[in-house]
Amino acid sequence: MSRARQPPLVTGISPNEGAPWTKVTIRGENLGTGPNDLIGLSICGHNCLLTAEWMSASKIVCRVGPAKDDKGEIIVTTRSGGQGTSTVSFKLLKPERIGILDQSAVWLDELNYYDMRTDRNKGISPLSLRPANPLGIEIDKGNVPLKDLENMFPSMSGDFTSENFSATWYLIENHSSTSFEQLRAAVVNLKKQASKKNEGSLAYVKGGLSTFFEAQDALAAIHQKLESDGTEKVEGSMTQRLENVLNRASETADTLFQEVLGRKDKADSTRNALNVLQRFKFLFNLPLNIERNIQKGDYDVVINDYEKAKSLFGNTEVPVFKKVYSEVETRIEALRKLLLDKLLETPSTLHDQKRYIRYLSDLHAPGDPAWQCIVAQHKWILQLMQNCKEDLIKEQKGTHTLGGVSLELDRSSALNRISLSAPVKRGGSFQTPKDDSWHYKSPQQVRFVEKLSDVVISQLPNFWKLWISYVNGSLFSETGEKSGQVEKLKKNARQRQNDFKGMIEEVTRRLVQLVRGALLPSSLTEQQLRQYGGWDTKTPLSGAWLTQVIHTVRLSHEALSALEIPNDLLQVIQDLLQDLRVHCLLTTLQHTEEDVKRLAEKEDWVVDNEGITSLPAQFEQCMVQMLQSLKEPMECKPGEINVQIFTRHSSSADYMERNQFYVCLSFCSQIFNLDVVQDKLLCVCLFWLINCQYLERHTFLSLAEHLEKNGFTTAEKIIRVSIEALRQLDEYLFETYIEKKSDPIVGSLEPGIYAGYFDWKDCLPPTGVRSYLKEALVSIISVHAEVFTVSKELVSRVLSKIIEAIAEEMSRLMQCVSSFSKNGALQARLEICALRDAIELYLTSESLASFKQALEALPQLQSGADKKLLEELLNKFKSSMKLQLNCFKPASFQPVKR
Repeated sequence: MSRARQPPLVTGISPNEGAPWTKVTIRGENLGTGPNDLIGLSICGHNCLLTAEWMSASKIVCRVGPAKDDKGEIIVTTRSGGQGTSTVSFKLLKPERIGILDQSAVWLDELNYYDMRTDRNKGISPLSLRPANPLGIEIDKGNVPLKDLENMFPSMSGDFTSENFSATWYLIENHSSTSFEQLRAAVVNLKKQASKKNEGSLAYVKGGLSTFFEAQDALAAIHQKLESDGTEKVEGSMTQRLENVLNRASETADTLFQEVLGRKDKADSTRNALNVLQRFKFLFNLPLNIERNIQKGDYDVVINDYEKAKSLFGNTEVPVFKKVYSEVETRIEALRKLLLDKLLETPSTLHDQKRYIRYLSDLHAPGDPAWQCIVAQHKWILQLMQNCKEDLIKEQKGTHTLGGVSLELDRSSALNRISLSAPVKRGGSFQTPKDDSWHYKSPQQVRFVEKLSDVVISQLPNFWKLWISYVNGSLFSETGEKSGQVEKLKKNARQRQNDFKGMIEEVTRRLVQLVRGALLPSSLTEQQLRQYGGWDTKTPLSGAWLTQVIHTVRLSHEALSALEIPNDLLQVIQDLLQDLRVHCLLTTLQHTEEDVKRLAEKEDWVVDNEGITSLPAQFEQCMVQMLQSLKEPMECKPGEINVQIFTRHSSSADYMERNQFYVCLSFCSQIFNLDVVQDKLLCVCLFWLINCQYLERHTFLSLAEHLEKNGFTTAEKIIRVSIEALRQLDEYLFETYIEKKSDPIVGSLEPGIYAGYFDWKDCLPPTGVRSYLKEALVSIISVHAEVFTVSKELVSRVLSKIIEAIAEEMSRLMQCVSSFSKNGALQARLEICALRDAIELYLTSESLASFKQALEALPQLQSGADKKLLEELLNKFKSSMKLQLNCFKPASFQPVKR
């Protein structure tokens, strides 16, 4: 079916461009037969039928809606002609933001403006909605602090919307480095903006000219109608009737739409509330989010959210915001308390302590959490040290079983880690056992020092590092605090340096006093002993265990020195080391002396080929072990004093030096306990004489090498004095042996001479050497055999002394005779010469002098017959005693097989 009319055709639109809601006039052909014939109108794809006003078949007036397309056709649809076409297009411009004071020909929705850039959530006045860059040039923020600008321009402001606006302030703040040419360009921009503003009113009038005309026509028609009626003020006039009609229409409208409008207002209120909740959901959800993040331990998230909320709503005046923000502050206060409790909780790591301190600093916690943590750690370390002592004392008294694993040092303890990473050579033969039962075998005092040192080494470094971080401000450098706040905290830390120094001194002093109470109780006062003593000291520690203690204390000192703790704070540990070293030296020497004294009990009197027993070797081994044990205490570490010249204990150095040979005297003095009077023990003296010779010629030379090797500068003097003491002992033993062996022989001479009432004045001619002299020679031979069996080197020394005693006795006996007969003189000369010739090999100057004196006491032989008889009798004696006298011959003439 063909249409009655042609399709609409749009041939023009005025204006052909504009912002949304711009009023336009559309012209064309076949635009409809009337308002009811117009069923569609779209501009740029947006339906504008609602605002369309049909004027004629060639003219339609409407307003452009907010279309999606920037440019499009104008399509008119009528009942009579259907959908039309367009030969022109309309360009939709993006609307400019219209300020609250800007003129507009259309109605605008009121908006609640917030400037999120400047103050997060501070509602600002519409007057502050200004262009961000009024000068139209690039903004270059300077480095002038805001506080300085406030001091330079009191009561002024850099905000150009403020009543107290200062252009100089604005230029310094935003264009401090802008060139002069750019400022001149900014002046031109300002002038253009001013002229544009003046032209704005005229442009506004031009743009809304049609609206003004329509309003003017309507007012003129009403005015003409009223004038023609002439009854404006008469009751029942048209004006009055119109007013009544309007009032009734208003009342009817209110009645009809009251419920609808009420629901609309309620819906609008709900919608506004939901919009507020949606828009500020961060704040409303913040209390719950804080609670959840605290439970998860995400304290960084909590702090960031709190900082954001504080910047947005900290100074808000909106009641609902204030209420929610106060709840946030309540949760944050609880978090501050929680973090402070965690910070002061012990034990804790240095990482956790720094973390909690930074959290509290970010949350602006009152007081000084870092210093509170330092004080708590100081108390904790002191308590650990005291608990260590109390636990081990209770265990020592039997109240704790050996199952107390907590009392044992773990293999991964700080002390063991330091010992493995930086090993220190231990003096002495003591080696720490590697089996797990070592701690149960070691003395309680040694375990206590190990445990105490481990506590100090594991806790004090972190304590010192926490203080260093506190002083240099690194505890607060990652919190986002301003530099002024950090400097303030650092200043507070510097003011507390003396307090912290006192803490370190108290820890080191407590360490030293606890060790002294366990090992050196005599160095403490009675009051200090009551606090730091209480140990069972009935069984003193050996030098080996004291060496272990010295090694442990040295490790502790080295570990603390590595932290760069001032030396004056560690001097008390150095003093303790000196006292421990001296005590270890004295104890080692005393124990060595006791060990040497007990060597005699181990003597089995088994001799080797040289006649040496095992005692010299045991003595040397004991002395070498002592020197090795003294190596650690004698070693002088950096900062320590040489104990050999240690003047604090004036008697100690002398004792230590003399004791090297004093133990030798103690060793040799054991012979005094032997019953040398008994004949069966006389051979022991020979063994000791051989041992003394061996000690002098071999052992002491070896000890001299060990002394020099272990750093004894007075080794030569020590050996010299020791040898002198040894020689005194050797002389005593020798004289004792000679006395016990020579006395029976010497004592038998006089009874033998005068046996049978022999008289030198009246005797028979001599027929040979009498028996008493032969018995004396046999006794001498028995001594020779006894000594030769032990050591042939002693034969000459022993027999020479015995013969001296016999010669002296013979000389005395001859000098005591008042007169000799001829036969008596010959008999006496025969016996003296026979004795002298038999032992000629062992004659000394003293014995020769004695024999000479004896012969001089005799009358001289006058006749040759007497001399001949004397020679014959001597030869007869030597022939008959040849076998016995062979032992008195040189060794080259009498080989002896052993």
